[in-house]
Amino acid sequence: MRLDKYLKVSRIVKRRTVANELCDAGRAEVNGRAARASYDVKVGDVIALNLGGNVKRYEVLAVSEFAPKEAAASMYKEV
Repeated sequence: MRLDKYLKVSRIVKRRTVANELCDAGRAEVNGRAARASYDVKVGDVIALNLGGNVKRYEVLAVSEFAPKEAAASMYKEV
């Protein structure tokens, strides 16, 4: 699954366009490397987002095309 879509489905970011803009601005990293929106997310990846000066890190636990609100939080854990 694409990085921008994963961020949206897991509800880390509210909108896919915002996730896409984060990647284009170079504020998204996967496993310590800058990542484009088209990066293929896999279980075990560590995503780091630079949001307004503070960096949040998430470990990917599951990849799913659709996730109800209750299950979205189980797709990742904050590191």
